[in-house]
This record gives sequence, C-alpha cells and structure tokens, in this order.
Amino acid sequence: MKIYRRILGEFQTNCYIVASEKGNAVVIDAGDEPQRIEEVLREQNLTLKLLLLTHGHFDHILAVKALQKKYQVPVAVCKEDAFMLEEPKSVYTGYYMPVVDALCIDADKKFQDGDVLTVDELQFRVIATPGHTPGSCVFACEDILFTGDTLFQGSIGRTDLYGGDHVLLIRSLQKLKELPGEYRILSGHGEQTTLSREKLENPFMLSEESYDAVY
Repeated sequence: MKIYRRILGEFQTNCYIVASEKGNAVVIDAGDEPQRIEEVLREQNLTLKLLLLTHGHFDHILAVKALQKKYQVPVAVCKEDAFMLEEPKSVYTGYYMPVVDALCIDADKKFQDGDVLTVDELQFRVIATPGHTPGSCVFACEDILFTGDTLFQGSIGRTDLYGGDHVLLIRSLQKLKELPGEYRILSGHGEQTTLSREKLENPFMLSEESYDAVY
C-alpha cells in the first residue's frame, strides 16, 4: 500500500490517494481541485477504482462529481450521509448555494458500520463514528485509521453544523479509544498523529467536557 496526500481547497482538506500493489487506487475525501488528484493518478500510473468518503460535508466532496464523471467509478458513503450528496439543498441553504449543483452526486454504494470495502489487497473496514455528521465514519486499513473530521491531532470535528451532535461524537471517540493495537491516524485536516498519542494527549479523549473544535 502506498499513500499520497494532497491538501486541497480553501479549507485545506486532506485527500488521500491510496494505491494497491497492482496500481489500483482509492481516493478518500476528494475535497476540491480534481486536477491535482488527476495529476497523482497520472504521474503514479494509477487506475482509479473507488471514491470513498468519510462524511458528506462540502469541503470533502467538491471534486467528487468531476472525478466520478471522468473515471466512471462508484462513490461510497455511509448511508446516513447519502442525503448530503444526493439532496444538498436540504443541507446547504444560503451560504453555500453558489456551488450546490457541484454537490449533487449519486451515491452508488451506501455502507454501514462493520462493512469492508475491498480493492485488491486493500481492505477498508468501516467504523461508524457519528457526531460530526450523522454518517461520519473512520476507515481502518492495515495499521492506519483514516479519521476524516472525527479525530484530529489534539482536537475533533465541530458539532455545531447541520446534523452535528457533540454527545454522539464523544461516544464515537470512546469507541476509537477501545480499539486494540496501535494505529497511525490520517485525518481530514492537519498533520498525522497516532492513536496512542491521542489517547494520552487529546482532551476530548481524556474527558467528556466540552472544548472548542476547529473544523
């Protein structure tokens, strides 16, 4: 497995292009700037097989429609967040309406907790972590957790947006805290960390008190 990160768009969203040994690729959170994702695919001679989403917020999906159309590949999202792609007007009223058409995406695969999405030897196990959005998920692949906006280095995703629930997010963190073994965390924003470090240092994992989240 090889992983290529690109930081995309106004909100500096981490997009991960995960390549199998056979040269097939899964793109996780195609947040914006599809041409930059295409550059990686072209330069590394990769064949895109799947567009995978940790959740349905616009800053994680703005490049999805263009890539779906060009490469004719499925889009996979947790079933609880599928409406955010298929009916974005129900979520984005007012402040983000100028690009709402770019967010009208067909969700081909709607997964749930415990499902496994496979491309060659790559197996992405779905861990449902609601709170940031109703269908926020973490993907476990080998010793890596792709955490989206559920868990960051020293912080977590905000819960004051549509569908957010702070209590649910804290419960989701406890679920991650109980995972056995060590994992490297590749999050939706910011730099990588480890699960053991977050267990020791992240205030949201140490306590159920409220702190200010950033994304």
